[in-house]
Amino acid sequence: MKRKDTFKVSGKSYKSRLIVGTGKYKSFIETAKAVKASGADMVTVAVRRVNILDKRKPILTDYLNPKKITYLPNTAGCFNSKEALRTLRLAREMGGWKLVKLEVLGDKKTLYPNMIETIESTKVLVKEGFKVMVYCTDDPLLSKKLEDSGAAAIMPLASPIGSGLGLQNKVNISMIVKQSKVPVIVDAGIGTASDATIAMELGCDGVLINSAIANAKKPILMAKAFKDAVISGRNSYLAGRMEKNLIGKESTPSLGLI
Repeated sequence: MKRKDTFKVSGKSYKSRLIVGTGKYKSFIETAKAVKASGADMVTVAVRRVNILDKRKPILTDYLNPKKITYLPNTAGCFNSKEALRTLRLAREMGGWKLVKLEVLGDKKTLYPNMIETIESTKVLVKEGFKVMVYCTDDPLLSKKLEDSGAAAIMPLASPIGSGLGLQNKVNISMIVKQSKVPVIVDAGIGTASDATIAMELGCDGVLINSAIANAKKPILMAKAFKDAVISGRNSYLAGRMEKNLIGKESTPSLGLI
């Protein structure tokens, strides 16, 4: 019997391999429409930037039902371990969230992660019972250290956050995919739907998209494009691509030619 191709993170199954960020949209209404068009059933929420509990202000949970969509609190904007740990502990106290996304940025210019503090923060959070999905560089050795530290998912960047440059190092991403026993989800730098397809064809378990949808001229349509791109890329990976050849190879057999 053929096994169902399921996407699991920390033991929970998700229908969609596309995770969508909730920042940078014009309104919560647009956010909700984009998430619906994307088919995503997990969304990231920047705890320090998005109102999710103060009923006196517009609140995200009024537009995206947390009973139907998994909220993934993240530490966007944190530049040291202390800030990141405090943010996620606060998220757990406010909403009971244990599945979280950790990112500890190194500097405000590149927004590359500080991997030393990222690894140490992962160890602390895992000991405290968090299920940690971790934003990281595309370094296979450091990715392995994160997995050994208990990360629930490895989230290597495609290129710098918000750059839209797409995958800049397919070799490293492939190495991370092959060595990892936890989900590998490409995060940051994806610019358009075809980038997501490439990531999925490399064998990644999923992709996380925010800027490429929110900053598109037509965000709702772009969200639908990413939905289709992720599905197409996954199917292409499962189908197994043909071998590459340095010279031409006839597509029609020569046997029996008149």
